[in-house]
Formats: sequence, C-alpha cells, structure tokens
Amino acid sequence: MCVVRNTFYNQELRIVSQKRSWNKELKFGTRRETRGLSETVSVLILLVVAVLLTSVTTYYATNITLSRTKGEEVRISKERVWVNGSGAVAALKIQNLGGRDILVGGIRVRGVELEWTDVYYYRVPTGTSVTGELNRTSYASLTGSGVTIDGVNYNRSNGDLPLITSGSIIFYAKGPGNVQTDDVGTTIDLSIYTNNAQYITECNVESATNQ
Repeated sequence: MCVVRNTFYNQELRIVSQKRSWNKELKFGTRRETRGLSETVSVLILLVVAVLLTSVTTYYATNITLSRTKGEEVRISKERVWVNGSGAVAALKIQNLGGRDILVGGIRVRGVELEWTDVYYYRVPTGTSVTGELNRTSYASLTGSGVTIDGVNYNRSNGDLPLITSGSIIFYAKGPGNVQTDDVGTTIDLSIYTNNAQYITECNVESATNQ
C-alpha cells in the first residue's frame, strides 16, 4: 500500500510540475505576443498622428492662400516688347476683374523687376474700351514726367499703383536691361504682381523700327 501511495503521489507531483511548466510557457508566450502588439500599435499611432499633423498644416496653409486670393483676378492683355539699338520697351494692359481693389506692386520682364521711374501708365476711363494693339514705341520716346502715345497722355510712375475693381491700366516700361537686339523673335515672360499674387504672360520680342 505504501508503494502504491508513493507512486500515486509521485505521479501527482509530476502532473502538478508539468502544469506549472505549461502555465509558465503560456504566460511567457502571452507576454511576448502582447509586447509585440503594443509596439506595432505604437508605431501605427505615431504614423497616424504624423499624417494628421501634415494634413492639418497643408489645409491651414491652403486655406490662408485661398482666403487671400479669393475675389482677386487680374487679366493681362496686349503685351508687347520692342527693342532697337537704343534700348527696349515693354507694354501691356492689365484689368482688375475681381471683386476687390488691388495694389500693383511691380512689373517684371524675364524675372527682373523694373524701376517705377521707368514706367509710364494711363488709367483707362471707366466705360472706355481699348481696341487694337498698343502703339509701337521706341526707347528714346519715353522721357520726362509724361509722354503722349497715340494721342493719350501717360504719366511717369513713382511707386505702387492702386487699381479699383473693373479698372484698367496701360503700362509702357522703359529699358528692361535684360532685353537686347539679339532677342528679337525670342519669347520672353512679363509679369505683374500684387500683394497677394503674381500674374505672368509671354510675348515675342519685336523690332522697334518700322522697317
């Protein structure tokens, strides 16, 4: 009887020992799986936060840009550039088609900004339409505080020019230094910019002579 009891007791001890060993393995495996899942979730959370921050920043910047340019629309037309041995002249018409007044902050030819003292302008009266192309004008004819071109008086500018809604201005700009006679027949860009935007157009350089 004692042998039997001891054997049974030993078997019980072995069974209990095995159960404890299994429990340890199960617990250890569970901890490993839980630890791996936490790391994955942490990485996913960081990625989601980064994407959200980027999206919010992009939305904010876009919203500011749209709010600033909302209602502003400028059309450039009748753009011309003439050049001869004396120098070059750029001419263009701009019209404010938007729902707000604008401030013309400068004119650029090939990315080079012109001095306002070299720019002559004419405000087209409200209700007046300008038909035909702008008059071919030479460098030497733009001098003094004002000039007459095609029967219209142009004033020399001394700074930024405001332009009301539906208003139009014609510009003649003297001597963009980066345009030479070698550029005749070349396409170049002209641009005007306001407080909120820049507007660009292109035209071919022409000879300022009539022959």
